[in-house]
Amino acid sequence: MITVAMLTAFGCFGLGLLFCLWRIAIGPDASDRILALDTMVINVIALLVLYGIWNGTAVYFEASMLVAMVGFVSTVAYCRFVLRGDIIE
Repeated sequence: MITVAMLTAFGCFGLGLLFCLWRIAIGPDASDRILALDTMVINVIALLVLYGIWNGTAVYFEASMLVAMVGFVSTVAYCRFVLRGDIIE
């Protein structure tokens, strides 16, 4: 039963990644692209955690924390660039 649940979760988060990639490609505004990028980071974190559960190792949990930190910084930097036109003042 857990195998079916894991495969379903992998499929759902993978489909979510594809939808976010579609929104990044055709997003009508920069804010839509920023939100899609942030949601993609969240989906990648979920996939890393699921893969860590699937393999039973803790390395993927640490990798998901690194992706979360880099994703947060990149989202903030992209928002500052869109709002101010410059990242570092």
